[in-house]
Amino acid sequence: METITQKNFSGERALYGAQGLRIVDCVFGDGESPLKEAQDLQLQGDLFRWKYPLWYCRNVTAKDCTWFDMARAGVWYTTDLTVDHALIQAPKNFRRCDRLRLKDVTFTNAAETLWACRNVRLQNVAAKGDYFAMNCENMEIDGLTLDGNYSFDGTKNVTIRNSTLLTKDAFWNSDNVTVYDSFISGEYLGWNSTNLTLVNCTIESLQGMCYIENLKMVNCKLVNTTLSFEYSDVQAQITSKIDSVFNPRSGKISAPAIDELIVEADKVDPAAAQIDCLQIARRSDRPEWMREKI
Repeated sequence: METITQKNFSGERALYGAQGLRIVDCVFGDGESPLKEAQDLQLQGDLFRWKYPLWYCRNVTAKDCTWFDMARAGVWYTTDLTVDHALIQAPKNFRRCDRLRLKDVTFTNAAETLWACRNVRLQNVAAKGDYFAMNCENMEIDGLTLDGNYSFDGTKNVTIRNSTLLTKDAFWNSDNVTVYDSFISGEYLGWNSTNLTLVNCTIESLQGMCYIENLKMVNCKLVNTTLSFEYSDVQAQITSKIDSVFNPRSGKISAPAIDELIVEADKVDPAAAQIDCLQIARRSDRPEWMREKI
């Protein structure tokens, strides 16, 4: 394998269609698409300073590399890519990739990142930005720290472990997502999703876990979580007090205490959802905003 070391590249498509190269400590400066249509590359310590560096590539490993702010839309339509220990400043990275593995990667601006990718593995990834991982399929995630709203919209077949997610509107329109041993904070968690499972998680959410078909919660804690489970089919084992439960559609909810249980008999069947709780401080047949109108 030929090795290129400490070179500065500029101009459009500087190494277009490269094959079988080891590129070490090189700088890709001004010039779009420097490695477009490349394959069988080993990148180490390289700096990407301009747009579209890795499009339509195959079989690439990148270690200790940096994507600067203007390396936007950096990796699209690429197959078999491993990125290990990288700092990525540029937004809109990783679109429509297949067999993507990211380990020890930090995204300082992850806006619109990881869209429509398949067969993704993330390990020890930190990301800040909205609309992370939209429409991805077959994801295995361990150790994700995410600060950004509207994450995982439309995803399918996702497993998340040991993660911290600060994210409003997470998992909307998703199917078959399971989260283990994680902390999630954000309003409107999981709306319009199917087959959402949360195990050993701590959750804070205004109107969280609503409009869900087949929601399962095992050994979970709810902190400052109000108006939960509206119109959801739910099996929930909660280990903490729940601030309020609102119009669950069916299933069973168990908790040591509930501050307020709100069930509108004209909206849901009160007998369809079993509430297993010995301490319900208040029962209401209308939410607060409706009571104020009466």
